Order: sequence, then structure tokens, then C-alpha cells
Amino acid sequence: MNWENLLKPGRFDLKDKQVATLDNSRSEFERDYDRIIFSAPFRNLQDKTQVFPLPEHDFVHTRLTHSLEVSSVGRSLGKIAGEYLLSTYPTLSEQGITSADIGAIVAAAALTHDIGNPPFGHSGEDAISDFFKFHQEGQQWKGHLSASQWADMVNFEGNAQGFRMLTAKNSGLKISFATLAAFTKYPRPSDLPDPEKGRRSQKKFGFFHDQLAYYSLLADNLGITEIRPQVWLRHPLAFLVEAADDICYSIIDLEDGCTLGLVSLEESIRMFAAILGDRFSEEKLKEYKGTSQKLAILRAMAINKLVRETADAFIEKEEAIRKGTFDQALTDYIPSAIALEEISRISVAKIYRSKPVLEKEAAGFQVLEGLLDVFSKALYHKFYQPELYSGQDKSILRLLPEAMDLNEYDGSDAYAILRGLVDFISGMTDKYALSLYRKVKGISLPGA
Repeated sequence: MNWENLLKPGRFDLKDKQVATLDNSRSEFERDYDRIIFSAPFRNLQDKTQVFPLPEHDFVHTRLTHSLEVSSVGRSLGKIAGEYLLSTYPTLSEQGITSADIGAIVAAAALTHDIGNPPFGHSGEDAISDFFKFHQEGQQWKGHLSASQWADMVNFEGNAQGFRMLTAKNSGLKISFATLAAFTKYPRPSDLPDPEKGRRSQKKFGFFHDQLAYYSLLADNLGITEIRPQVWLRHPLAFLVEAADDICYSIIDLEDGCTLGLVSLEESIRMFAAILGDRFSEEKLKEYKGTSQKLAILRAMAINKLVRETADAFIEKEEAIRKGTFDQALTDYIPSAIALEEISRISVAKIYRSKPVLEKEAAGFQVLEGLLDVFSKALYHKFYQPELYSGQDKSILRLLPEAMDLNEYDGSDAYAILRGLVDFISGMTDKYALSLYRKVKGISLPGA
């Protein structure tokens, strides 16, 4: 792979090139960022939990604030990396690429990194997968799908759902190939046999069965190497997007955990100090009186150091990344890796397995399974068991969004029907999913 191809302009909507010539005030990649910020899927992140369920504390992070912070860190990483790339590959400047452009690509991709996550966090992903794996109403669809299509349904993946949302014709985003590639941390489909152990890019999958052609076209345009059928190397900037997320959730989840009393201030300070090393001063920290002030300054200093270390790691591994001989998380190869590993261990024990988080996960399973049960049963009756298609089913299906026009389906494509249903449910906010669940189950009435 070479950077001249990897950073080429271009997007799926060819007509959009005409628009680009009319707007010289922003680069193509800056326009990506702006489109995402003003999109409805991005706004919905404000009511999706990051770790803690619908927190009463307004300073605890949601998916929206987390995504903005990851984007900010990503922009810094991208600009530092960009300065190195421009000095190492002078033809990029001749191509009109700037370090700000590279920062904008990483920032925009980072902004969308959680856009495909369903309600109730990662437990929501498991709930959707488990419905098709284990629930009677989900299992009955299996005979109508191919093996690849069924693999998508029993392995719901937020990253793949995000790619689907970013390439959907009705989303209005139409972001560039480079930003989409930087977003795609796992460039392979769900039914890959024998993923290579040790390759970070094959740990999960990045697109569903019906999006394979989109990624293939993207990879062809950018010159991304296909290492085996339907499996590609990562775009190098995807490593920076991943690192920005790793930095933010490690540091900021710890901050939130301390704020909520799940991790003591003393223990939090000790873990921050392990990252800061000789930059940590207990005496200076005493100048800040409140807990939130102490945490804020430690968080800022820690992120700043981790950004510098990660950028250095990217620069060191850049050639190996392009050649595909390095396929690990950058944050595993920085001086602070051991300190981050301890934060992760403490976070799992005291934050991610805390009672509020576990209660949220349990509720998420009930709510999403309940919604899928009601809607999938009605859809199955309509298209495959018309003798059972009841008035109740008709009422339920009238609640589907206008974008899912059932007149466009005839029952010959069960996969398209289920993808539309999962688009609807995974795109809900936590509060809307809970509210709709109560209504369709008769637990509460509209306006009650």
C-alpha cells in the first residue's frame, strides 16, 4: 500500500464531485466531519450509554461525549502522524494533502466509531445476536437465509452496523473512501473461516454480507491490500482511530468510575501517576481542592502523554503497518502499556462489573429481546404465515419507520426484511427502546 493512493479523494456518490468544486473553503475530509456532526445517527448518541446507564450525573459520559473526545484525540494523533508522513513522502504535498487533512480523516472516522452501537452498549450487541441464536421467533428465520446471511444475524457487530449506516443511500452522509477505510478497524466479513490469531484486524468483523461489495470497491479505489479472499489489511489510519478510542475509554472510564465512587481517588491517582511518571507531582496536585479538579488535570496530562507515545509508536511502525507485518493495537506498544493494562484490569473488576452496569445489561437483554420478539413475529406472519397474520400484527407493523416500507418487500428476501428491522432497533436510543418496549408489551400506555 502507498500513501498517495490511501489518501486519494473520492466517495461512492460520484455526483458529489460536482458539489466539491463549489466549496473550496473546506477539504473533502473536513466536509466528512461536518456531515457527521449534523447527522441524526450521530445526534442519537447523546442518549446512548457509554458505560453507566442513563446517569443522573451530567458529567458522566454518554456515547456522544465519548465520541467527541475520541475525535479530539484522533485529530491530534492524525496531525502528528501527518507531519511525519509529509516529511517522509514529499509527493503527498504535491497531491495537495496537508497534515490537517490527515487529522481531519482520523477525527471524522473517530467521530463515527460508535455510530453503529445499539441501545444499552455492548450488551445490546449480545442481545440482538442471542435473539437469533436462541429465541424461537429468531430461529424460525434461519431456513430463509444463506449461511453468510445467518452468520450476520447471529453475530451482530456494532462496527459492521456503523459501516452499513455510513454507506446507506438514505443516510445523507456520503463520506469519503479514506474516512470510511479509517473507520473500518476489522476489514473482513462475519463468516470468515479461521481468522488469523494475533491479527488485531481479524478479531471482529467490519461489514455485513450485503456490504461486502461496498468495501471491495473502497479497497480497490484506495489500493488496500487483500491478503486472502474477502479479507484486507487495515487502512493505516485505522490504527490511530483505534488508539484514540483505547486512550479515551481507559482514562475517562476511570475518571467516571472515581466520580461515582466505584474506584477510590487514591487508587485513581496512583494509576494516573503510573502513566505520568516524573511529570506527576503530588505537591502540585494538592493545589487543586476538589476531586473533579484533581481528576480533570490528571486526565488531561495523561491523555497528552499517551497521544505523544502513540504517535511515536505509529511513526516507528508505519512501514510495517503498510506492509501488513504489524497488526496489533498501538497502545500495546507504548511505554505506558503496562499502566493501561492495570487500568483495564481495575475497570473490569470495579466499573464494568459494578451493580449499575450489570443491571443496565440485564435490562438491555429484556428490552431488545422483547422488541425483536414482537416485531419479528409480526413480520414473519405477514410474509411467511399469512394465515396467522392478525390485527395485532398489523398494529405492531404500523410502528415501523417510514424508511422501512413493507410494500417494497414480497417475502423473497428475508435478509433484507431482517436487516431493516435490526436497523430500526439498533438505531434506537436507550430511552426510546425502553419506552417502546413498555408500550408494545402493554406495560404502559402512550401519554401515561
